Amino acid sequence: MNRRRTALLSLTGLLATALTALPAAPAGADEVEQVRNGTFDTGTDPWWASANVTAGPSDGRLCADVPGGTANRWDAAVGQNDITLVKGESYRFSFSATGSPAGHVVRAIVGLQVAPYDTYYEVSPQVSVSGDTYSYTFTSPVDTAQGQVGFQLGGSADPWRFCVDDVSLLGGVAPEPYEPDTGPRVRVNQVAYLPSGPKNATLVTDATERLPWKLKDDDGRVVRWGWTVPRGTDGSSGQNVHSIDFGGHRKRGTGYTLVVDGETSRPFDIDASAYERLRLDSAKYYYTQRSGTEIRDDLRPGYGRPAGHVDVAPNQGDGDVPCQPGVCDYTLDVAGGWYDAGDHGKYVVNGGISTWEVLSTYERARHARTGEADKLGDGTLNIPESGNKVPDILDEARWELEFLLKMQVPEGEPLAGMAHHKIHDEQWTGLPLLPSDDPQKRELHPPTTAATLNLAATAAQAARLYRSYDKEFAAETLAAARAAWTAALAHPDVLADPNDGIGGGAYNDDTVADEFYWAAAELYITTGERQFKEYVLNSPVHTADIFGPLGFDWSRTAAAGRLDLATVPNRLPGRDKVRRSVVEGADGYLATLKAHPYGMPYAPEGDVYDWGSSHQVLNNAVVLATAYDLTGARKYRDGALQSMDYILGRNALNMSYVTGYGEVNAHNQHSRWYAAQLDPNLPNPPAGTLSGGPNSSIQDPFAQSKLQGCVGQFCFIDDIQSWSTNEHTINWNAALTRMASFVADQG
Repeated sequence: MNRRRTALLSLTGLLATALTALPAAPAGADEVEQVRNGTFDTGTDPWWASANVTAGPSDGRLCADVPGGTANRWDAAVGQNDITLVKGESYRFSFSATGSPAGHVVRAIVGLQVAPYDTYYEVSPQVSVSGDTYSYTFTSPVDTAQGQVGFQLGGSADPWRFCVDDVSLLGGVAPEPYEPDTGPRVRVNQVAYLPSGPKNATLVTDATERLPWKLKDDDGRVVRWGWTVPRGTDGSSGQNVHSIDFGGHRKRGTGYTLVVDGETSRPFDIDASAYERLRLDSAKYYYTQRSGTEIRDDLRPGYGRPAGHVDVAPNQGDGDVPCQPGVCDYTLDVAGGWYDAGDHGKYVVNGGISTWEVLSTYERARHARTGEADKLGDGTLNIPESGNKVPDILDEARWELEFLLKMQVPEGEPLAGMAHHKIHDEQWTGLPLLPSDDPQKRELHPPTTAATLNLAATAAQAARLYRSYDKEFAAETLAAARAAWTAALAHPDVLADPNDGIGGGAYNDDTVADEFYWAAAELYITTGERQFKEYVLNSPVHTADIFGPLGFDWSRTAAAGRLDLATVPNRLPGRDKVRRSVVEGADGYLATLKAHPYGMPYAPEGDVYDWGSSHQVLNNAVVLATAYDLTGARKYRDGALQSMDYILGRNALNMSYVTGYGEVNAHNQHSRWYAAQLDPNLPNPPAGTLSGGPNSSIQDPFAQSKLQGCVGQFCFIDDIQSWSTNEHTINWNAALTRMASFVADQG
């Protein structure tokens, strides 16, 4: 998918010295030093410093006096250029450093010295606090003679002094083995099982025969026992595993543990209350993703920040954004909306599927037999709009919907009614960076058919949901949906450029038949009109098997239309077949779950995990949950509930992928403002934030340096630098929001 990469902003006023690069080490050669004069025994040449930094030799080190009042790390720096890197070769990056006063965070990077200033490796130690000597290994993803070693020192309100010595970039070293700490070999849902739901665990063991297990309460008393079921080798982890079923124990309680094979699991509850919290926390995630407004600390303690991209310096702002050169001759006010992920971009294709799933969380609660719409009602999310007599989840979704409407090409323009694909910075920005501190130029990218149909689908869905709360807004969204549909029919094959990935993800999609089907379905459900009914019935997507192993996503949207046709009241001819197709899809996922030793409805071919695999597990669980809503059959309910176990700890890494949930949980997601790992003054992601999870392609350099040869579930690392395995996004959290709400409703 190649959605994004982290890059280094240009440094201004560098006192760079052009020198001939050292030759690359031939394969199999001895270790070769790439840094020149890293011990500063002969002064500081060829090291440079940015114009605002006074640097020079001091007691055999390079010491730099760093000014206060700079906003970003890269606003003050020292470094060395013309470093040679060889693709696929491992390097040891090491240095000693001190800071006075102690505690300043330094961004140490190995990157590209020229545009687009890619970063190949970076660390951010808190000098004189986290130690004085640092050593890391990584694998270069490129061949270049224009590499750079740099120490970015800006971002402090007060001046300080930085000293560095023994800087080394040693090529030809052996890769450093990475062994994740997976804790006890008994893997459980570390949050909670429902008293009336399934309760399963997985044991990692060399044993091939069944083993006795015991369930203990928080006082250590054995309350149930039984025997494991050997399952052989699990292909997604390479582990020999047994399954444990303790569903017969239905008593509520906290602090339960499973004991088997000499191991004690991490603790868990048997109770539904955790899911009531997760229902709200996963939806509250969106408030702190808002662009164009101050995030109030009284509403989200610890997450308050100034408004981002509101035309206040250093922002260039979203109030009057031009197109990329040659795309259009107008500007648009596209302020507002949700930041897509850990960067500052906003994307219609990803915003569309995210908005749909957030709205569908509420729509499902209105129509399903176990739905509790009041649990998402006014005042539940504690957002600025709480108290306006509109369900909070609709208020939150409206923040994104109004942005999506702004992305529509104005009347009178050649592509009127189409939607611009995305808006983001001209170049990639580095980490950490608050939205309010982003100095980059913002640009609209070309309209696409996919973006236009995302707008048509979500705006049509909105029209029916907001009608009883704001008739004027409902009419506006329906008019926009109609205009988008008409424009898409007139321009059915305007596709995103897969190479348009500088400053933001490309989000390219070569097939839009699924988006046409989804948009037609939403327009039909809302209007009942013949033109949309006929489009749905005549679409080959309508009868296709759309419930594949990877599940639905921003580029696979047919399921959104199929699920809504099956569950939201409408008069589509042959609707029984639509419902049956959803149940058949659920049967496939249920069979996958039963066959999988870790009990999840996700088994991609060859155990090659896709980008954002955690939300794909959840979206497959959504299909199971929908089958339960349609049939009332307990097997689908239990399958949906059991799917959550993997997300919350019953997995090969023994880790919950939801921040703040589970004894060990992912909390260093790739983000420019949830960046405590890089800057202790910034927070970790808020509770209820879903990590993307294992990704076999490990596209980022950090993951590549740690996870080469990883198998399925092990292709993950909870580090802010691993944007391919550990980012957060609005569409991934939408899947969590929907499933958390479903599980809470079953409590």
